[in-house]
Amino acid sequence: MSGPAAPSPAAPTPRSTRGRATTAYLLTCAAIGVAGGVMLWGAGWISTVLFATVPFVSVAIAGLWLLPATVALRLLERPFAGILVGVISGLVVFPFLGAAIWWAFFAELAFLVTLYRSWRTWQYYAGAVFVGAIYPVLAAASFDLWAMEPWALITFFALTIASCVAGVALGILVADRLRRAGVAKLARRRGLAARGLGRGSGPAGQH
Repeated sequence: MSGPAAPSPAAPTPRSTRGRATTAYLLTCAAIGVAGGVMLWGAGWISTVLFATVPFVSVAIAGLWLLPATVALRLLERPFAGILVGVISGLVVFPFLGAAIWWAFFAELAFLVTLYRSWRTWQYYAGAVFVGAIYPVLAAASFDLWAMEPWALITFFALTIASCVAGVALGILVADRLRRAGVAKLARRRGLAARGLGRGSGPAGQH
């Protein structure tokens, strides 16, 4: 007679799967946030030096502040991933905590206004153009913006917007390569596309 059959391994429960996904999500955001914070530490001090010497040029690296949040949003396509990464990056680069969160909010804004039902590539760039246009206005006193000659004013806005668009483009490139390499597969947003409630634009869609 044969002995008793070995018990089959228990299938993972939805709760355990969600728990692993949440853990993977938090760990991914932490990794992106720390790496982004290290980068922003350098960018923040370079920007500070440039602002004190050639303030016009300092906005040329403004787009780097959008990079960590863009990577997180593109890779994970989950609500508040960009802001969470902004907070973590800000804690790493503590003197610039407010700036890190501020820029992360605008990286996330284009998805927030759709209640996270749409994750199209154009939304990343729309957010970049918006923050690139509004930042000079909000910082007008610091840059003495309205005292500039018209050509300088136009160049200033164009440089800021171009920098933001470039930062987002780089973030999308990094995130897409990470996704193709299988990074954060468990942490990534799932399920909405199957229910017709949301669509992603990454290499693997949203499933």
